[in-house]
Amino acid sequence: MKSRRLIVVAALALLAAGCGDRSVARQPVSSSSVPAAAVPDTRPRVVFLGTSLTAGLGVDPDQAYPALIQRKADSAGLKIEVVNRGNSGVTSAGTLATIDWILQDPPAVLVIETGANDGLRGQAPDSTRATIQAIIDRVRARDSATHIALVGMEAMPNLGRRYVEQFRAIYPELARANRLVFVPFLLAGVAGVDSLNQGDGIHPNPRGHRIVAETVWRVMRPTLEAVARRR
Repeated sequence: MKSRRLIVVAALALLAAGCGDRSVARQPVSSSSVPAAAVPDTRPRVVFLGTSLTAGLGVDPDQAYPALIQRKADSAGLKIEVVNRGNSGVTSAGTLATIDWILQDPPAVLVIETGANDGLRGQAPDSTRATIQAIIDRVRARDSATHIALVGMEAMPNLGRRYVEQFRAIYPELARANRLVFVPFLLAGVAGVDSLNQGDGIHPNPRGHRIVAETVWRVMRPTLEAVARRR
């Protein structure tokens, strides 16, 4: 009898816990418990293709200038999506090697910041110019509707005046020849200013990135407004 009472008590405990009630499994699932399907982002994409200067080496991603451009666009009511494709250490040749991957889903706007590492290595300016032109050609061949913006860079003065002048000329010449939106110098007002750069004297700190964002926004805003209107 004692063992029988123990079995009954155990059975009642299981029922009280709901373990023996098969009706629980038959309860309909509430629609509120089903994850909503992800809504595709239909905003025009603005891709910033660049070096460590664009990637934001040494600062938080949300402090790098592309993220600040996104905030400026949001504040201005522009429905765009900024994508940072900065790659630390990449040369113009490295950028060309990855461009087909970037263009698998052509962006509405492509901002090209490349060549800084070419200059640091003293690469021949004519070679850098030809590579950037090849990038531009590849973009236009893939989708002629993509707006292209080119960001100018400067070579370090220790490479000599002739090299510096030849390197500087690459960007405005390409911008004119290809009718591109043109930011004359990414680091205008930042390069050479200790308080706006990290310890290496090359990469902007958060304050420097805010100035870079202003420089880029001032030039890019009309293009960003145009693509946002066509959404």
